[in-house]
Amino acid sequence: MLYVAMLRDQILVAVKKVTGLETEKINLDFPGRDEHGDYSSNNAMVGFDAKKYKSPKEYAQELVDKLRKDKELGKYIGKIEVAGSGFINFFLSKEALLQNMNVIEEKGDKYGSSDMGKGKTVVIDYSAPNIAKAFGVGHLRSTFIGQALYNLYQFLGYKTVGDNHLGDWGTQFGMIIAAVKKNNLDVGKLSVDELEKAYVKYNKETEENPELREKAKEWFKRLEEGDSEAKYIWQKAKETSLAEFQRIYDLLGVNIDYAYGESFYLDKMDAVLKEARKKGLAKKSEGAEIIEFESLPPSMLVKSDGATTYFTRDLATIKFRIETWKPDIYIYEVGSEQSVYFKQLFEAVRKLGWIKDEELVHVGHGLFLYGGKKMSTRSGGSIKLEEVLTQSIKKAKSIIEKSESSRGLSKKEKDKVAKAVGVGAIKYYDLLHHPTSNINFDWEKIFVLEGNSGPYLQYTFARTQSVLAKSSKSQKILKIKNDKLNSEELSVLKSLTRFSEVVVASAKSYSPNLLANYLFDLASKYNTFYARHRILSTNNERTKNEVLSENKHRIIKGGNDEFRLKLTLTCGQVIKNGLTLLGIEAPQKM
Repeated sequence: MLYVAMLRDQILVAVKKVTGLETEKINLDFPGRDEHGDYSSNNAMVGFDAKKYKSPKEYAQELVDKLRKDKELGKYIGKIEVAGSGFINFFLSKEALLQNMNVIEEKGDKYGSSDMGKGKTVVIDYSAPNIAKAFGVGHLRSTFIGQALYNLYQFLGYKTVGDNHLGDWGTQFGMIIAAVKKNNLDVGKLSVDELEKAYVKYNKETEENPELREKAKEWFKRLEEGDSEAKYIWQKAKETSLAEFQRIYDLLGVNIDYAYGESFYLDKMDAVLKEARKKGLAKKSEGAEIIEFESLPPSMLVKSDGATTYFTRDLATIKFRIETWKPDIYIYEVGSEQSVYFKQLFEAVRKLGWIKDEELVHVGHGLFLYGGKKMSTRSGGSIKLEEVLTQSIKKAKSIIEKSESSRGLSKKEKDKVAKAVGVGAIKYYDLLHHPTSNINFDWEKIFVLEGNSGPYLQYTFARTQSVLAKSSKSQKILKIKNDKLNSEELSVLKSLTRFSEVVVASAKSYSPNLLANYLFDLASKYNTFYARHRILSTNNERTKNEVLSENKHRIIKGGNDEFRLKLTLTCGQVIKNGLTLLGIEAPQKM
């Protein structure tokens, strides 16, 4: 069986033989148009030697003549041609395209996975909401992008660790404690919304009365010193928040392995400070302790009043992760505005000598905007996530009620599908954008049914399942007459072969949007095929049991029913796999 997922490697090996280039220097891309092949290389133009050849095109032709003699490559490639000024285009053989469908059916939910990360560990720091603040829309990007990256790396064989670095420590808690005390509130009875309102109100009051800010600082200092009253208020606020966060995560279908908050590292900071001092990295500066960098601003390890900082806690966090999991890759999915901070943090880790070849990565996400403006908890301008999800599920339910494919679903089933579609719509709208992009919240784009949206992909998957349910044929196709494949069928087949590479590219570039946009392209191609060609014959009366009782490996000699059902089955499988990696459910009916 030909595993098309390995095809890029086969082409790279073949090109290396004829050019002498190392594989990392070989450019092999997906062309923008099908007529330009399945892969294209510009290496003939890049490596052109004017002393030996009249033009890059002449050099490209020589390489193509040699590549055509490669018998191993010939198992996968049906045609190789020179195009333009010297591009080399590779066209997959139809045999390879058809065999790939067998691979998809055989691997099922695991199609596109690999063991490339075997023996390696990646830790992903994501979501990280703040205690005593409602889970707002602004928290979504880190949560969704982080979970998608987690899924991608796990799918590629890495030991993957998700860590929810909760914001449960810092000067803002002095303000929360001060607000509770000032207003004589019973913290044990306050909801997260009420805690947040108390914080926002107190913060606004400090603008007119600076003494209140000093009072908040005093309360945080007391909390750091272990004051029982301060600690009680903090603990109750934390318990209430964690219960609320878990409810939201359950609604979102997000499950993070660990939730070590900042406070977990309080007793681990002394060791970091001692090491920094011993290695001569900690410097005194106006009563504080800092660490200096050559091309970055200094970072504070200890404030002049002796209070700890985020920076020291984050260093303690990395040290803990090294000792606990020994990661090969550390990924921080945190807002782009923290880019300088993470450069400082990563440089400090290198100065301390804690890592060698390990990767430290900051995946900085842009903002969710509303009406073009930033949402802010401090000013009270945030949008509550649950309000958005409730509205989204309501919109999804109205779509489902109008859908023909939802006939026969009970009210309970419709509610379940509405939740999957409503939550999926929000997730996909986030993930189709590059992580660094700012996103303007727009209901019309989130629920567009004829464009790049979560509901569109979910509906396409449901469509494939509806077609299959009407026939239930599932047979491995080993041969089919080449002249039976039309341009729409070929377009879908070619797109299916790219899934594995898109998964790898999405993980390596920390960009789930590559996968999201690939799925939209695949769904669009399938829907074009669906609209233009009949899949089931009207006289198809065979039952599921009759089909399954046959030899699955029999050769189909034509027969568009069988082939198009196979195309539908495999396309549905790939859309499902992709949606799952994005953390989105794929309902059977919609």
